[in-house]
Amino acid sequence: MNKNLKHILILVTTLIVVNYTSSLIYNRFDLTVDQRYTLSESAISIIENIESPIIVDIFLEGEDFPSEFRRLQKETKQLLEEFATKNNNIIFNFINPLEDETTRERNIQQLTQRGLTPMQLSIKENGKATQAIIFPWALASHNEQTVIIPLVKNKIGATQQELVSNSVQHLEYAFADGFSKLTKPKRRKIAILKGNAQLEDKYIADFAKKLGEYYFIAPFTLDSVAKNAQKTLDDINAFDLIISAKPTEAFTEEEKLVLDQFTMNGGKSLWLIDAVAMEKDSLYNDNGKNFAITRNLNLTDFFFKYGARINPVIISSLYSAPITLAMGSGSESQFQHLKWPYSPLAGSNSNHPIINNLNLVKFDFANQIDTLKSAIKKTILLESALLTRLEGTPREISLNVVTKEASPETFNKGNQALAVLLEGEFTSVYSNRIKPFKLLNEKNKSTPTKMIIIADGDVIKNDVARNVPQELGFDKWTGKTYGNKEFLLNAVNYLLDDNGLINIRSKEIVVAFLDHQKITVQKNKWRLVNILFPIVLLTFFGFGFYYFRKKKYTS
Repeated sequence: MNKNLKHILILVTTLIVVNYTSSLIYNRFDLTVDQRYTLSESAISIIENIESPIIVDIFLEGEDFPSEFRRLQKETKQLLEEFATKNNNIIFNFINPLEDETTRERNIQQLTQRGLTPMQLSIKENGKATQAIIFPWALASHNEQTVIIPLVKNKIGATQQELVSNSVQHLEYAFADGFSKLTKPKRRKIAILKGNAQLEDKYIADFAKKLGEYYFIAPFTLDSVAKNAQKTLDDINAFDLIISAKPTEAFTEEEKLVLDQFTMNGGKSLWLIDAVAMEKDSLYNDNGKNFAITRNLNLTDFFFKYGARINPVIISSLYSAPITLAMGSGSESQFQHLKWPYSPLAGSNSNHPIINNLNLVKFDFANQIDTLKSAIKKTILLESALLTRLEGTPREISLNVVTKEASPETFNKGNQALAVLLEGEFTSVYSNRIKPFKLLNEKNKSTPTKMIIIADGDVIKNDVARNVPQELGFDKWTGKTYGNKEFLLNAVNYLLDDNGLINIRSKEIVVAFLDHQKITVQKNKWRLVNILFPIVLLTFFGFGFYYFRKKKYTS
């Protein structure tokens, strides 16, 4: 008896010690293949030193969610739990804004006014189709500042399952980005180049507003280079990035030298260039046509030396955004969405952080980019679809093309590069050349730096309605939102990223879903299997047990 009591006491003592020790040594193990619940180092670095609460309200809550969005809800909760384990100042709550019928409409109105637009879903379960409204957004607040965090990653043509899969993959970046806005002060400075007839402010207003959430932005003109080139260079060197949005007047050699030395000093740049002069608005005349001609910006040698060339040809593609025209006459006219080959939709299968999981990007009268052999690393970010044609200039462009049947055989040039990332140590354009003037500390080789060249200035151009800038990438005629703003923001973040946040976007997560069609067809079969199989198994076990017991004791 004493021996048994001794064993019991040892067992109880051991359990108490193990339990107490485990409470002190806490750890979580991510056993998923894609390590989806392991936060990136850059995400951890954003939140690890936060000393006051970040309150996160998630509106992805409700009882009538389709199963795919219940999965997104679950993944969101588990991800936030991971953030909270790294810093217990991350506090989150799931809220259903539609739960109370008396405040439902008021909540919808208030959230919509704050920019949290609702999403309408089609739910197909058990052979029935119903509609549901959800708010796939979160609000994160810290020290009286609040940011909006999108939980759904839209992609044109995606099914609900693909939508949720893309969204799950985007979650860590979305929350890390939101927390960064709340806790990290702005440091980087961006110059928007003026002076070469670039786009007016109202046409880049939406993207500039978005950039202002992350960086300091200021206009910068190169006009002073003729009077005091050294001061112009010193002033532009105070910026980390320059953006030239669709210049239409040629750059002088003096301006190019200053821009070249900015690159030599490690400056980053984003170029949106039209090598062909052609505007869609110029077609809306009595004849419905206009001529596309080569635009000379005096930048050919500039980009050539860095490893790229923009060719003065127009990209025409069968995979493109439609044009909306009024067809008919007088009161009988109606707006119709018609095939328009000069607005190619560009994408990429690469998992580069700039374009990974990115929506299609809309171009207008884009040009072709060639990359040249050099020591510079070149990455094709965006390219046209396989069915592409190259059209030289000068060329007449007519709206009548929408009435003609396109022949796929003529679109035989394959994928064409539309946006290229260049990285490395650049050689000066003016190396071994006579320079237009002398500058202090001239360099012929740059420190490691980056630049992105996009062969279309309209990628950054937002529509303007009644003198009010509209959302970049949104097509009011079709209701579709293209990936222009996200692409450009990712591009700028990559060029300036110093904490690796943008690299979270390259993380690949695979989300498995049940096949609802199979469930509907086979649900009765599996119900029977789940009910009958355990009963049959127990019956065989009972008979077997009875048989062997009888045999054992009978003998």
